[in-house]
Amino acid sequence: MLGALLIAAAEDGVDAGKAIALALGIGLGSLGAGIGIGNIFGSMIQAVARQPELRGELQGIQWLGFALTEAVVFYGLIGGLLAYVLI
Repeated sequence: MLGALLIAAAEDGVDAGKAIALALGIGLGSLGAGIGIGNIFGSMIQAVARQPELRGELQGIQWLGFALTEAVVFYGLIGGLLAYVLI
């Protein structure tokens, strides 16, 4: 959706190419983060199922991993937007 809007707003072929690269970069970054977050929560479920008494200790590590993984998407978004505007 974002890529289609940027392509529609592009004035020439160079801007359209930059818009496609931006959309692909954001999309692949989001896909990678989705896979990473799925792995984090899946591993948490397995760990708690094996040792329920460690749930409290593991939960802090889980949320830290979630936040760091989600931050990668925002860094990709900001980096892509900066590259689109500045290049």
